[in-house]
Amino acid sequence: MSEPATSVDARFGVALAREVGEALLGYFRRESLQSELKSDYSLVTEADIAADELVARAVGQAYPDDALLSEELSPRYDSASESVWVVDPLDGTTNFAAGLQHWGVCLARVVNGFPRTAVLFFPALDEMYVAVEGEGATLNGRRLHARVPSSARPHGILACCSRTPRLYHLNLPYKVRVLGSSAYGLVAVARGSAAIAFETRPKIWDLAAASLVVREAGGVFRSLGGGLLGGQSHDAGSAAPFPLCRGLAYAQRSYPVLAAASAELAAFAIEHIEPR
Repeated sequence: MSEPATSVDARFGVALAREVGEALLGYFRRESLQSELKSDYSLVTEADIAADELVARAVGQAYPDDALLSEELSPRYDSASESVWVVDPLDGTTNFAAGLQHWGVCLARVVNGFPRTAVLFFPALDEMYVAVEGEGATLNGRRLHARVPSSARPHGILACCSRTPRLYHLNLPYKVRVLGSSAYGLVAVARGSAAIAFETRPKIWDLAAASLVVREAGGVFRSLGGGLLGGQSHDAGSAAPFPLCRGLAYAQRSYPVLAAASAELAAFAIEHIEPR
């Protein structure tokens, strides 16, 4: 199925995500890939840089008045523009470098501080997620709906990052899955595959697009920067990712977040995820 042409921004985002995705697949199929560790010990490859440069050129040509906030090339929001493209050109870099398929391109157009359009493309899986504020969310053109576990589907999934088991005790009746991509774990709630997703240290570009997809699929997206889990938090980060703030070094900011299929599930999770 094709993606819905719900808006000019969404059509642009889908076309750009496919272009970047095809370029990344070329790197993904190589036998060797240049990579290095950044100051925060996260991995960056030549593919990350090339994808970020491709996005920057495309956004600059199509939206010359918009700002760009991206992981590798533009990690600060210093522009006077109220419209900002928040971009992770390659979410799941470790998966990508290891030959695993859960990695993708994340694009969000943020207007007046909040995401209004979101596109996420996972090329190796051929999964395109699109959301426009007030118009719902889709996967490859199919409408998405977050789903609460029921008697017909009793085996719920909790998607989380690799740090979670070290930092938190998960007192929840769900199977834990570490997918290796913050964005993919979050949209797993939107598609109905996961009941809950918990990310302890995502950056703004990891979550901007996925947060809108979750909300537009009927799910709940919560910032936990205030230390709501067990009354404390190992990594409080900033209190909330949105609205965006000018002048912040976003590479140094993390935003613990939780996505859930319903408000009740979100409250239940917050009550039963406890710091170790």
